[in-house]
Amino acid sequence: MRPETEAQLAEAIRDADGPLQIVGGGTRPVGAALDGAVLETGALRGITLYEPGALTLVVRAGTPLAEVEAAIAAEGQRLPFEPVRWGPVLGAAGDSTVGGVVAANVSGPRRVQAGACRDSLIGVRYVDGTGTVVKNGGRVMKNVTGYDLVKLLAGSWGTLGVLSEVSFKLLPAAGAQATLILPGLTAAEAVPALTAALGSPYDVSGAGWLPGVGAMIRVEGLAESVDYRAGRLAVLLARFGRVVDERDGSAALWRDLGEVAPFQGATGDLWRFSVKPSQAPSVIARLGYPVVLDWGGGLIWALVPEGVDARARAGAFTGHATRMRGQGPGAFHPEPAPIAALSAGLRAKFDPRGILNPGRMG
Repeated sequence: MRPETEAQLAEAIRDADGPLQIVGGGTRPVGAALDGAVLETGALRGITLYEPGALTLVVRAGTPLAEVEAAIAAEGQRLPFEPVRWGPVLGAAGDSTVGGVVAANVSGPRRVQAGACRDSLIGVRYVDGTGTVVKNGGRVMKNVTGYDLVKLLAGSWGTLGVLSEVSFKLLPAAGAQATLILPGLTAAEAVPALTAALGSPYDVSGAGWLPGVGAMIRVEGLAESVDYRAGRLAVLLARFGRVVDERDGSAALWRDLGEVAPFQGATGDLWRFSVKPSQAPSVIARLGYPVVLDWGGGLIWALVPEGVDARARAGAFTGHATRMRGQGPGAFHPEPAPIAALSAGLRAKFDPRGILNPGRMG
């Protein structure tokens, strides 16, 4: 099924007599294969409202991410949360869609400064499991209502409703950027340097570690401001080792980090850990496998041999771990009993028949 309008989407869900597998661009096949008829949202596409002066954008959920980024870049603007494409590292073809980005709450390196995808959402339209069209939030920032429900849909992986339209607040694009690299640090050694940079007053917009590159810290903004802040950060970070100021290749480095380029095409299972940065060095040591770090060490991508339970191997930590690539049960982190009960209750309200992506979050 490939509805072309919101009404057709609602009809398809309302008339469904069994489970539905919700597919946008098909670039995030996380977890076990789902049962049910495929419901594609890719025909629900197009920008319905764009007001550059108000920094607001309303777009249908099946619109390719690349189309949206091109349109707002032409006006010198960007999505604050720096959405990244997981298709290449997950071995999935297709074009990332805006609805898929929201459904998975996909947030890139700039999350440390600008927040996650859900923090840039100001409104959604979606169809719940009964086939009812629901509107929540607003189309411009001054009319936002029901903000918490807007946030709830982000990261729900299509289990609460099928998005038909989303509204974002935007930001102006940065005029310049610089990346400070500490090439001599291991992943574990990089975490204190990244933490120091993020705790500084120099408005860091990215802090990660790439194998073969080293620790990376990014600053963005007006050229003179970038020069000043990069210089001050270089002095601050000198105690951790040699600091290299990279300008020309800065954007490519952050694209590689967000898309986990070192693990693209590599054999093995791919895990994604969200942890306290202070716990990252011990988690990295217990894993003992290649990693990529983002969010100051708060996000760990780990490449492990097929079938290895990286969650168990990591031991005790505060956060969660998801098997992003690889087969087997339990791809998503088990929820504590009280939270699992709340989640089940929410799904029962949004999708009383249990037909939307059943098993996706389990």
